[in-house]
Parts: sequence; structure tokens; C-alpha cells
Amino acid sequence: MKYTGQCDPPLGPVNDPVKIGNVLRPVADVDAAMRFYIETFGLAMKFVDGDRYAALDAGGTTLALAGPTEDVTGGMPAASFKVPNVNSALGALVQGGGAIVRELEQGAHEVRAVARDPWGNTVVIYGPR
Repeated sequence: MKYTGQCDPPLGPVNDPVKIGNVLRPVADVDAAMRFYIETFGLAMKFVDGDRYAALDAGGTTLALAGPTEDVTGGMPAASFKVPNVNSALGALVQGGGAIVRELEQGAHEVRAVARDPWGNTVVIYGPR
């Protein structure tokens, strides 16, 4: 998939606000990281996909542990925004001064892209397949 440069339908203040779907944390060992966050902070497991990915409930926020095969950010922690249309969200991001780092791609469970906001912070934008 490739970003088309279109923001259709446009995102903006007239639409419902987008929420952070998770905070992505790349880890070398998903199982060890899961044990650490569960035992240290008492987080509850929501979803595990082998050694690739785990989602933990962090009190209303999902902590997403991404193993090496799912590390789309090059080791950078990132807020992940779940949107109804990834292409439109990328259009709004670029129009707002952000930049695409990793083009649209099919993930194991979603469509996603990696971008940076105008200040260089990494964000993941993802949505339904």
C-alpha cells in the first residue's frame, strides 16, 4: 500500500476526535517484558500473539509490547492512534507539517503507517484492514 496524498474525507475539528489506541513499546523479549509489567505494576494481559506482540491493560490505556518482528518504529516508543481511515489521517498529518517514516502496510491485525509529528516525535497510525 502507498499513501495517496489525499485526505478524503478530511480529518479535522468537525469530525469526532481520534483517541490513542495504545502506547507502543518495542522490546527484545515479549514474554520477559510481559512478566515484568504484570509482576511489577500489576497490569492485566489483554492479548498475546506469541513472541511478536502483547497488549496489557494499563488502566484505560493499552501498553503494546512489540517484539523484534513487530517493531515498526525502529526501537522508538510511540503513541499509536487508531483511526477509521489511515490514508486520511496521513493526509491530515502531512498537511499539518508531519512526515511519513514508513508507508502504509498490512500488519498482522491492521493497516498501519509510521510517521513523525512536526517536532520529530514518532507516532503509529493504524486502523481496520
